[in-house]
Amino acid sequence: MTDGWPEGWTRKEDDRVARSRERYVRAEHHQPAAYGRERHGDPYDDPYAGDQLRGAGRYDHGDPYGDPYGGPPPRRRRRRRGGRVFGAVLVVLLLVLVGGYFYLDSRLNREAVLVDYPGRVADTPGTNWLIVGSDSREGLSREDQKRLRTGRAAGRRTDSMMLLHYGSGGTSLISLPRDSYVAIPGKGRNKLNAAFAFGGPKLLVQTVEEATGVRIDHYAEIGFGGFVGIVDALGGVDMCIKEDIKDPKAGLDLKAGCQTLDGGQALGYVRTRAYARADLQRVENQRQFFGALMEKAASPGTMFNPFKSIPLAMNATSNFTVDEGDHLHHLVRMMWAMRGVSGDGGVTTTVPIGGGGSAPGVGSYITWDRAKASRLFDAIKQDQPIPPDVIEKK
Repeated sequence: MTDGWPEGWTRKEDDRVARSRERYVRAEHHQPAAYGRERHGDPYDDPYAGDQLRGAGRYDHGDPYGDPYGGPPPRRRRRRRGGRVFGAVLVVLLLVLVGGYFYLDSRLNREAVLVDYPGRVADTPGTNWLIVGSDSREGLSREDQKRLRTGRAAGRRTDSMMLLHYGSGGTSLISLPRDSYVAIPGKGRNKLNAAFAFGGPKLLVQTVEEATGVRIDHYAEIGFGGFVGIVDALGGVDMCIKEDIKDPKAGLDLKAGCQTLDGGQALGYVRTRAYARADLQRVENQRQFFGALMEKAASPGTMFNPFKSIPLAMNATSNFTVDEGDHLHHLVRMMWAMRGVSGDGGVTTTVPIGGGGSAPGVGSYITWDRAKASRLFDAIKQDQPIPPDVIEKK
């Protein structure tokens, strides 16, 4: 080494490297040609050339003008900054989702429904929901009540009842006609919907459990106003109507064919009994409609569309009444199960009907086929597929 330069190194070569480095830095960082040469008073000083010259021995041999501060190029720093921004956005998004979940969960109307009582049915495998449509007019203005033909009756009465089961034995949705003649604990025998009138959802759940032998795990109830709001939030539900339906009592006038029902039309469709089979046809329509409703609610076009998913979530959570132990994720799971029932992978049917009759103070009622109903509910209790011969033929 001579004069502080590595052996065999010349100023000509050093000058060439410095000029090459200068062009690179100016192009990449838009900086002026001088890199601090005045600072050192050496025309060949280049504080950015340390990395290039290190391999030639300049920095390693103690050259005072080597650049010990040479770090990763700015491009790498920008990449790290981009990573930090992405991480911050991800954290904010996570906080919004978690906060949104707990906010929506807090909007659910909760009531102590699933309470223990002496001799309650033991727990059964799978998951069982009692889904109730009530005739509550809460949230409806007088104009709405007139438009929807709901009447002005106060309180809550059951308008539809369905038992949803899902587990290893498959998914099934069983209609429980409200005119079913059953034993109501402490009230004698009466129509099933009378249990709700006598003791609200608690007595209704107890009546259903003792009549079916199936333990109810979750409870969901929705009134007229909530039902209409959910359908309208989805932009209507597509249904194929087999025949013309005209029912002034339900405010319904539909033509046969495939069409989109808005909230008011949908409410009339699931309420009307203007059929030869009256309530039996109505419960079939209810199952079909609820399946189509849940299928659309759980579709990607709804879930990933904030203009639909947000109004749907707001309407659903503020209008559903659930048990104290139920939460939003339970409702989402229920919705997904009902969506599956609407396809070929599930069973939808009505409790096998044995006949009918009438009684003083009760009026006309229907009875269950004891043998077939027992086999149907035994399959649900054991989480087994429902025997085909007990499924209602459409």
